[in-house]
Amino acid sequence: MQQRRLLYNTILLTCSSLMMSAIGMAFQVWLVGRIGPVGIGLYQLTISVTNLGATFAISGIRFATTRLVSEELGAGEPGGIRSAVRRCLAYAAVFGTAAAAILWSLAQPLGFLWVRDARTVLSLRIAALSMPCISLCAAMSGYFTASGRVWKPTLVHLLEQLASIALVAFCLKRAPAGDIEKSCAAVTLGRLSADVLSLVLMFLFYRDDRRRHYDSEPRSIRITGRMLRIALPLAVSAYARSALSTLQHLLVPRGLKAAGYSADGALSGYGTIQGMALPVVLFPSCILAAAAELVVPELTEAQVRQDAEGIRRTTHALLRLSLGFSVLVCAFLFLFAGRLGLAVYHSGEAGRYIRILAPLVPVMYTDMTVDGCLKGLGQQVWSMGINVLDSLLGLVLVWQLLPRYALTAYLAILYFTELVNFALSLMRLQRCLKGSAAVG
Repeated sequence: MQQRRLLYNTILLTCSSLMMSAIGMAFQVWLVGRIGPVGIGLYQLTISVTNLGATFAISGIRFATTRLVSEELGAGEPGGIRSAVRRCLAYAAVFGTAAAAILWSLAQPLGFLWVRDARTVLSLRIAALSMPCISLCAAMSGYFTASGRVWKPTLVHLLEQLASIALVAFCLKRAPAGDIEKSCAAVTLGRLSADVLSLVLMFLFYRDDRRRHYDSEPRSIRITGRMLRIALPLAVSAYARSALSTLQHLLVPRGLKAAGYSADGALSGYGTIQGMALPVVLFPSCILAAAAELVVPELTEAQVRQDAEGIRRTTHALLRLSLGFSVLVCAFLFLFAGRLGLAVYHSGEAGRYIRILAPLVPVMYTDMTVDGCLKGLGQQVWSMGINVLDSLLGLVLVWQLLPRYALTAYLAILYFTELVNFALSLMRLQRCLKGSAAVG
C-alpha cells in the first residue's frame, strides 16, 4: 500500500512539476524579452535578498512539519497530528511576521548599501509583504507531503503559478517601458498577489483535510520541544547558507565590474548565466525533485519502524534512477545547447553557457536526491552544514577570483562547489546506511 501511494504521488508530483516548470520556463522567456538581460540581472539580485527573508520566514518549519507528522503516523498516533500542525502554524506565523517587518524596515539600507542599487528598494518593500504567506504555506505543504495527499498543495501551486503569470503580465503592462525599477517592482507585486491567493487556497484545503484527525485523541507528548529541536538547528544553518549565498550573488556583479565590465554589462553577464542558462539546465530536475521530496516521509516512517532493509532498498533505487536520468539529460543539453539557446532566448550566448554547464548536471541532480535521503533519515542538520560550507567556499572564491578572471571564474566556482557538496553529502549518506544496517 505504501509503495503504491509513493508511486502515485511521485507520478502526480512529477507530472505537475513538469507542467509548472514548462509554464515557468515559457514565462521566463517572455520576461527576458520584456525587461531584457539587464532587468533580469537586477531582478535576480532582488530575489537573492528576498530569498534570505523567505529563509528566515520559513525557519525550517516545512521540514519540521513533514518530520513531525511522519513520526506520528509511523508511531500510529494520528491524534498527535493536530497538535503538531497547530504548533507548526503558530511558529510559521511568528517567523513570517518578523521577516516581513525586518525586510520592510531594512529595504532602503539593503538596497543602497548591500545591493548597491537604489532601484531594488521598492521591490524589496513589496516582497516583504509576502513573507507570512510563504511561511504559513510552507507549514501546510509539509503536512500534506507527510500525510500522502500531495495533490492538494500541487493543485494550489499550479493555480498560484498561473495566477502569478497573469498578475505579473497585468502589472507590467502598467509599468513604463524601459523603466527597470518599475518593471522589477511590477513583477514583485504580481507575485505577491499570487502568494496571497496561494495562502487562501492552502488554508481552505487544510481546514477541510484536518477533520479526519478530530476523532483521535492526541497522546503524543513534548511536541513543541520536538518541533523546536528539528526546526531551530535547521533554521540557523539555513540562515547561514542563505546569507552566504546572497552575499555571493551580490558580489558577482561587483567582481565583474572590477574585472572591467560596465554596470549594465555586469548585470547582463550575470543575468545570462543565472537567469537564462541555469533555468534551462535545471528544468528537467523537477522530475527528480518530486521523488526527492516524497522520499522524506517514506524514509522517516521506515526509520521509526527500524526497517533497515526498506531504507537501503529505497535509497539505492532512487540513486540509480537519479544517475541514469541525469546522464541522459547531460548528453541532450550538451549536444543541443546551441539550438536551445536560440530557440528559447534567441541568444547564442545563452546556448554557450548551457553547453558549459551541461557536464555538471549528473552532480547537481544526484546531489538533490542525496539531500532528500539525508533529510528522510533525520540528517537535515548535516545536510545543511554541508550546504553552508558550500556557500562559504563559493563566497570566498567569488570574492577572490572574479575581479581577475570574470565569468570564467564564476563558472569554475560553480563546478568546484557543486562537486564538494556532492562528495560530502554522498559520504554522509553512506555512513547513515551502514549505521541503519548495523542497527537493523
